[in-house]
Amino acid sequence: MSRPVRSSLLALTAVIGLALPLGYAAPADAQTKLKLVLNWKYQGPQGMFFLAEDRGYFKAEGLEMTLDQGNGSGAAVPLVANGTYDVGFGDINALIELAAKKPDDAPIAVYNMFNQPPFTVAVKADSPIKSPKDFEGKTLGGAANDGALKLFPAFCKLTKIDCSKVKITNMQPNLREQMLMQGQVDGVFGYVNTIRFSAKLMGVQEKQLRFINYGDYGMDLYSNSIIVSKKLLKEKPEAVRGLVRAINKGVLDTLKDPDAAVAAVAKREALIKVPVERERLAATLKDEMNHPEIAKIGLGNVDMARLKKSIAILVEANNLPRTPSVEEIFTPAFLPPPADLPKKLF
Repeated sequence: MSRPVRSSLLALTAVIGLALPLGYAAPADAQTKLKLVLNWKYQGPQGMFFLAEDRGYFKAEGLEMTLDQGNGSGAAVPLVANGTYDVGFGDINALIELAAKKPDDAPIAVYNMFNQPPFTVAVKADSPIKSPKDFEGKTLGGAANDGALKLFPAFCKLTKIDCSKVKITNMQPNLREQMLMQGQVDGVFGYVNTIRFSAKLMGVQEKQLRFINYGDYGMDLYSNSIIVSKKLLKEKPEAVRGLVRAINKGVLDTLKDPDAAVAAVAKREALIKVPVERERLAATLKDEMNHPEIAKIGLGNVDMARLKKSIAILVEANNLPRTPSVEEIFTPAFLPPPADLPKKLF
């Protein structure tokens, strides 16, 4: 390259540098591709992720995202642990169990969304099952990767019922409510709002169901969080920071315009019933994301003392081989500034 040409290029570079606004920082990696597996099929509550994508928040952070449907909150954790996905929206309790058994493989949570326990066993309103003790001698069903099903042994121990006297049958997720209403099982595992609105889509009214909620019996647990692989955390920490920033913006936009969030889901799944998914989103915000603690710590963060207690509950109830530290399960290091986290959902 001739000296005049090289000098011109250097001068141009200097001019471009001066033209950039003060404090400008380029995205961590303009070509960072991340695969994220969701907790479930495309439904209203997933709209916050799709708003972040449609409004360019991931792209602005230098991220090229693939957002895939999931097959249960518990399933997201091993998919991130084994490298199939970089990121998952999955159950933090499944993460605690994996960290207790295989600490080197376990991902880590960086943004918590579901701060109230959604785990339940749904029964028909006229069922003789009134309390956990009544599960004994009955048949309960759930998808293999369902978070409530995975937590059932711990629930049995806390409520002092004999799990061995409860017959468990696995089923495809799309058959759950149908099998319950047809009497093929006595109760089904799941998240309250997943069951409630899936049943509604079948024409089942809410008064036809009752819910035996884990949280009413001492299981004050967190649930779905954004979890990332340790490899991603180590190799591309700025990508993780940008990912969390983008998702948080998607949450904020969803709170401002829930209809836009559901419309973003409908762009990807034309067969959804928009009014039902709008109700499902509102119920998720109210019942699963609106713990009073967010007024102090913000949505996305966790109360470390509460998380420590929930880890202890799971370790004792499931006879896990070790007690993971809270730092192994969740880190606040990648959260946006506290002022940017939602403090009120309604």
